[in-house]
Amino acid sequence: MNDAIRLAVIYGSAREGRFCDTVGAWVVDCIRRRETFSLDVIDPAVEPVSAFGDRLAAADAFIVVTPEYNHSYPAALKALIDSYNSEWQAKPVAFVSYGGASGGLRAVEHLRHVFAELHAVSIRDGVMFPNAWEQFDAQGRPHQAQRFERGMTTMLARLSWWSRALREARGVRNYADAVTLD
Repeated sequence: MNDAIRLAVIYGSAREGRFCDTVGAWVVDCIRRRETFSLDVIDPAVEPVSAFGDRLAAADAFIVVTPEYNHSYPAALKALIDSYNSEWQAKPVAFVSYGGASGGLRAVEHLRHVFAELHAVSIRDGVMFPNAWEQFDAQGRPHQAQRFERGMTTMLARLSWWSRALREARGVRNYADAVTLD
């Protein structure tokens, strides 16, 4: 698709034996079934943070797949986010979170503040997996697939809308130039 939204899915955990691979693979599978998006997976456990600049800059939108560690998000994700600045600006960010009882919501709430500081637009709708280790079967499929896919469909629809709107706006005027009125 020529008008495809360049979507970067960012794996937030770099821990050995991480559950992020299961949740991330489900996210990637959901996206690949839609022609709306051109997908790039960014994984700080596989490549150094310094390798991602051009790929983040090329993206129209982001989905962050994050666990909740100690009521917040992982250090590897913080290092990736803080290593870049303009690459995030005027682009939408959606979240798929997982964890214990809160499903990673505390991590997402912290991330919303960080991305706001970087002039990114966080999407209200997201997908969360409370007690994530109980939510997936041995093949990595959610037990309640329809429930989670409904959430993913809504999130991707809103992300698509914001991606196109912000891409068009960036095409009209560079966001870095928006420090004075026209």
